[in-house]
Amino acid sequence: MTESTPSVLYEVRGAVALVTLNRPQALNSFTREMHQSLWRAFDQAEANPAVRALVLTGAGRGFCAGLDLSELDFTPGPGLLERADPGPVIHDAFNPTTRRLQALRMPVICAVNGVAAGAGASVVMACDIAIAAPTASFVQAFSKIGLIPDAGGSWLLVERLGLPRAMALAMTGDKLTADKAKEWGLIWDVADDCVAAALALADKLAVMPTKALVATRHLLRDAGIRSLDAHLNVERDTQSALGKTHDYMEGVNAFLQKRSPQFKGE
Repeated sequence: MTESTPSVLYEVRGAVALVTLNRPQALNSFTREMHQSLWRAFDQAEANPAVRALVLTGAGRGFCAGLDLSELDFTPGPGLLERADPGPVIHDAFNPTTRRLQALRMPVICAVNGVAAGAGASVVMACDIAIAAPTASFVQAFSKIGLIPDAGGSWLLVERLGLPRAMALAMTGDKLTADKAKEWGLIWDVADDCVAAALALADKLAVMPTKALVATRHLLRDAGIRSLDAHLNVERDTQSALGKTHDYMEGVNAFLQKRSPQFKGE
């Protein structure tokens, strides 16, 4: 790959944006520049009202190997601890990426085409739905270099898998196969052509009530941090807000008129 080759590819297919991490020679490991390119792709998708779902995948044989360690400076000498500190790149790049994925105005489906290691696995879990290739795997690589799961990994692992499985995976760094990841609830499905399967699902979601889908994301994600009593109030207020949308009125009218609804994502 030459310097002029973009580290993130962006393509619109109908109502779906296809975003591809494009550093295959480095298993799509993240540089700071790659994060910024990814954010620009998100900006493009959000600025296009025709885009109502997004698919994120990787080029080559891997999905994402986390941080490209060349972003840190391990050269012996003065300031080594500061130069090798992973905290700043987590703060400046990985955490904003996780937050962006959670805040996008459309559903996000991850097509895990190969290994998702370290923060690459966190990126998968930060998406709304994940479909993996049979050869894909998930590796919590952090303990092998003296670190902890980041980019939301330590939170998302427990949410998806429960404490016992999350703890063992994070401490051992053992590989989790795609089939086992589906069985345990880390991902939604396994498909021979995970990109085609993700695009098909995105096409399905793209004609649904977009605002309601994203509101569902936030309610489900936050369920574990509220009491039931507090969550009931949030559900009420969210329903009230959605009750003022075009898609709510269209959905009810279509149901009453026994026809297919024509949602606009509005």
